[in-house]
Amino acid sequence: MAKIVIAEDERDIRDLITFTLQFAGHEVIPTTNGAEAVEAVRRESPDIVLMDVRMPRLTGYEACRQLKADDATKDIPVVFLSAKGQESEVQEGLAAGAIAYILKPFSPDQLTSRVQQILQETGKA
Repeated sequence: MAKIVIAEDERDIRDLITFTLQFAGHEVIPTTNGAEAVEAVRRESPDIVLMDVRMPRLTGYEACRQLKADDATKDIPVVFLSAKGQESEVQEGLAAGAIAYILKPFSPDQLTSRVQQILQETGKA
């Protein structure tokens, strides 16, 4: 399956996402903030990145902008995971370079099916 970098500062949520995606057969690289995520993406060259918006060190938006500005990582799809569902938040995420925005809370089945759909749409499945 896919190699996925996850950036989520809340441990319980990060553990749940990691377990859910590993159970679905994916290789998961969990990180705790935006700066760690950027480093992991550059090191691991994942198929997709799932990133919280509000994190320490770098926000998801800032981390996404850095990845999209780098030739080595600009084509890796970034998906935001956030409880902030206001249209302005979604638009800011898409403007930063994300291809999708998944609203929290989500069920494990919703997450795995949405990730699979995005992987297929981007040719990474």
